[in-house]
Amino acid sequence: MRAKLNAILLAIMILLTSGSLPNTVEAKTADVTSLASTMGKTVICIDAGHQSKGNNSKEPVAPGSKTVKPKVSSGTQGIATGKTEYKLTLEVALKLEQALQKDYKVVMIRRTNNVDISNSERAIRCNQAGADMTLRLHADGSVNREIQGMSFLYPSTDIPSTKKIASQSLEITKVLSKAVLKETQATSRGLIPRSDLTGFNWSTVPVVLIEMGFMTNRNEDMKLSEDEYQDKIVQGIKRGLDSYYKVAAKN
Repeated sequence: MRAKLNAILLAIMILLTSGSLPNTVEAKTADVTSLASTMGKTVICIDAGHQSKGNNSKEPVAPGSKTVKPKVSSGTQGIATGKTEYKLTLEVALKLEQALQKDYKVVMIRRTNNVDISNSERAIRCNQAGADMTLRLHADGSVNREIQGMSFLYPSTDIPSTKKIASQSLEITKVLSKAVLKETQATSRGLIPRSDLTGFNWSTVPVVLIEMGFMTNRNEDMKLSEDEYQDKIVQGIKRGLDSYYKVAAKN
């Protein structure tokens, strides 16, 4: 039995780490025992948005599209804290990983060192991992420093590659947004369909992007770096996922 589990583990590790960018993505695989315990669980892929150095080389915004966009940016930065978006999203992603791993199998797009993972590659890694859904964590920025609040983005039906996942993505977005907003009491900027996001258009699984708040708003920027507020975001996401996937009913 242990030999069989070792073989399964090795196969999954090869699948998740294969590709042209070695050592840029690590999956949550743990040991043989914990792998066996996750079998049959819903698979959540967490993508902590951005990275320390942007890559302005272009990639198609969708499979077969002639429209191209920069592969990935470094994101915005806190006006009060000076914290970069890529650091903030990773902080929340790591907390979310810990919160979910009891009831879900979690796959992390884990950034270490000076990685270079494009938005299409992030989506493809989640596809390859057999995710049931992908959750993309981001923060917002604006020249208007008064703007604040959370936005919840999902794939539009306008892109052929996302038509099959748009409806379920919207349903998950509705449940997640309700739970997160209730937990955080954040201002809601609504549920927004997007057809221009590479990370959506290359996904073959339902996907939701949460803009957790505006780092260009002084008060919200400071709040986003507070452990207590980050924990509320994580708890809201967990409750939303539990509600959608009915985890409580399974336990």
